[in-house]
Amino acid sequence: MTRSLAVVFVSAGLAVTAGPVGHRPPEPAAVRARALVQRMTLAEKVSQLRYDAPAIPRLGIPAYNWWSEANHGVARAGPATVFPQVIGLAATFDDSLLYDAASAISDEARAKYAAFSRIGQRGLDEGLTFFAPNINIFRDPRWGRGQETYGEDPFLTATLAVQFVRGMQGNNPDYLKTLTTAKHFAVHSGPEPLRHTANEDPSPQDLWSTYLPAFAATVRDGHVGSVMCAYSAFRGRPDCANPALLDTILRRRLGFTGYVVSDCWAIDDVFRTHKAATSEVGAAAMSLSAGTDLNCGVAYRTLEDAVERGLVPEAAVDTAAVRLFTARFRLGMFDDSARVPWDTIPYAVVGDSAHHAMALRAARESIVLLKNDGVLPFGPSVRTIAVIGPDAHNLDVMVGNYHGTPRRVSYPDDAIGRRLAAGGRVLVADGSELADGIPVLHQIPSSALETPDGQPGLRAEYFANGELQGLPARTEIDPAVAFTWLDRPPLGGGIVDSFSVRWSGRIVAPVTGTYRIGFVGMSAAKFYFRDSLMFAFQTRYEPAQHAFDVPLTAGHAYDVRVEFRNWGPNPDAHLVWAPPGTDRLREALADARRADAVVLVLGLSPRLEGEESGLHIPGFDGGDRTTLALPAPQEQLLEAVGALGKPTVVVLMTGSAVAVPWAAAHANAMLEAWYPGEAGGEAIADVLFGDYNPAGRLPVTFYQSVRDLPPFTDYAMDGRTYRYFTGTPLYPFGFGLSFTTFKYTHLDLPSVVAPGSAVRLAVDVENTGARAGDEVVQVYAAHPGAPYRVPLRALVAFRRVHLGAGQRRTVAFTLGADALTVVDTAGRRVVPPGPVVLSVGGEQPGMTGALAASTTETLTDTIRMKR
Repeated sequence: MTRSLAVVFVSAGLAVTAGPVGHRPPEPAAVRARALVQRMTLAEKVSQLRYDAPAIPRLGIPAYNWWSEANHGVARAGPATVFPQVIGLAATFDDSLLYDAASAISDEARAKYAAFSRIGQRGLDEGLTFFAPNINIFRDPRWGRGQETYGEDPFLTATLAVQFVRGMQGNNPDYLKTLTTAKHFAVHSGPEPLRHTANEDPSPQDLWSTYLPAFAATVRDGHVGSVMCAYSAFRGRPDCANPALLDTILRRRLGFTGYVVSDCWAIDDVFRTHKAATSEVGAAAMSLSAGTDLNCGVAYRTLEDAVERGLVPEAAVDTAAVRLFTARFRLGMFDDSARVPWDTIPYAVVGDSAHHAMALRAARESIVLLKNDGVLPFGPSVRTIAVIGPDAHNLDVMVGNYHGTPRRVSYPDDAIGRRLAAGGRVLVADGSELADGIPVLHQIPSSALETPDGQPGLRAEYFANGELQGLPARTEIDPAVAFTWLDRPPLGGGIVDSFSVRWSGRIVAPVTGTYRIGFVGMSAAKFYFRDSLMFAFQTRYEPAQHAFDVPLTAGHAYDVRVEFRNWGPNPDAHLVWAPPGTDRLREALADARRADAVVLVLGLSPRLEGEESGLHIPGFDGGDRTTLALPAPQEQLLEAVGALGKPTVVVLMTGSAVAVPWAAAHANAMLEAWYPGEAGGEAIADVLFGDYNPAGRLPVTFYQSVRDLPPFTDYAMDGRTYRYFTGTPLYPFGFGLSFTTFKYTHLDLPSVVAPGSAVRLAVDVENTGARAGDEVVQVYAAHPGAPYRVPLRALVAFRRVHLGAGQRRTVAFTLGADALTVVDTAGRRVVPPGPVVLSVGGEQPGMTGALAASTTETLTDTIRMKR
């Protein structure tokens, strides 16, 4: 804020006097907000209830866009540290890491906000209010957005999300560092194609035992500033127009005091798809009355009309506006920067080496070792490694979705090559398409490009505006179109530079066949081939990838022109292709035969699993999955390479559980690396070569097959997740191996406990191997005497601890009173009849055979409850 803005509020009694940094403002934020809102007209108040709130010059209020993303790093706003996708962060089972990562993310967010504000930028993705964390329960691995969650367990989700919220919002008593939004309230986890029409009616037990605990924790323990209502309906009423959900449950039962924001354009669904209202104005009035304060969308433009027609009282507008301005005051937006401690964070922290090191720590901790017959770590005899698979050098799978732009990215193939000793070599091949009809697109090299006058590369005309207008500010030859400009736009200027580029020339086909030619970028682009417009797009949400298939003849040159327009903080442009004439499998097998060992980097991609999309191919439907298996081309590659008998390590890069029974039976070793962020390749290489001892644990169940699952549309928890699944998983929740072994002894816990009392337990954990390593101590509770359905077992505590070789330490837990309770069929938390069985170890109790982690064990004892 400028100092002139502070003067504006003197007449309203809202200005603060000069004082030292951290000096407490004289009035609470809510009092200041209420005084400000009282000075606004109805039209002004209504304008502030939209995500793209305009300025009110007469009151000195600048424009503000409430929509920013930061699930695992500041997203879509230029350079940022990209941590592992959230499901990978969950696999760390490390709540202290979540706090540290969130603190780093919020450092970058504050620095970016200050930089944007200095140049008057107040647009999308440039604010301090973030639509994160996603704390929906990943109840079914087919859901494409499960990658954004902390997995299938309510306790794990709640514990990690609270730490994320605390790290993001900071610990200052007067000013929030940033403001987070717990989403999507409350029963929401696919299918994606049905999200605008679905009506979920879970039992009271499932609601309060599975779907609400993480929201309750982020509200009560994390003091989350905002909650987002979902697209779907809850018990017959759209979530964002549902007073039972937003008032009775969220505000009255959970005690929430912040603001509610709609999922983007969800209020349109109230009348368009749910048919709960007959018009936009009716939907807006219903939603505001129910408790949705902020509209991510445009429906609230009708609220002035709704008030005038008596559909909603002006007092409801006032209530929402006060909540929103309370948040802005708590963020320090109307105080001199000398008073706001977070305003001193320098822009230099964005993507700096310290944050990259933290991303590496997170990526290392997230890796789950699923199998190892002794082939890992690689020894000095492994000098030639074939790194094969469509995910071996693929930016999409490194960064996941809702991501920022990393200043540096470590890919698996590159990192493995760097790790080999002098004289070693790495052989790299795609081996297969990502999925049927979805090849991996690579950069078009300069050898296949020529300018209109025959020089290598493309003619580039750079314009100092976003519309290719006037004369170009600079003309040059670009060897290739491969640009991620970060905060260094091509024509200079600030971190947001409106510019446009026209690349023109020819593509020269090296071989005859059908090519897939495409463009990946942010903002907007048009692609012309032989003067015909092949596609056009504009995006601010995720990098767009568009492509077309065209037959080309070897040696012939074909005119191309790309017109790129940038108007946001994330300029990115890449000209890509998949050339024909390559037998990917044959080349991969040839590399594998020449290698001492094979690393198969397989899995999925955010282009296959993710938010609602138009993708409909075998195995994938609209962002979701229809099978749990690897895509068919990758499964064929896996089995063909495996048949060679070479030492083979499978590295899975996915955002969800995959069914890989063939790999589980035949591969020598297997890692789950998730979508590991900017340092993922280095972390994978560290594990393969033994520089890091893996200890990640699965935050989701890996099932044998999709046949193990109930219907995707069924929100009842029977048969879902480790808590209710009675079959045999491929790998269970909480599973993960190590290069060392651990022993548990001396489990100490009381034999009798009074209901409502906290319980202290302790156990000795010893590293009995020759390597230092982490162990994830897990505590599960079971209630075998309960007279109604309860979880088979439930995680109630966990801690990640580091132990040197031969080291032993006592690990103590204090379980809260709720840890020994369950939720009954009426939705009440109670102590059921019978004993409580507590199990402590490095995995779930009762695992046998291949499911028993050879590196760890569990101890079990019983507590009797006083009656």
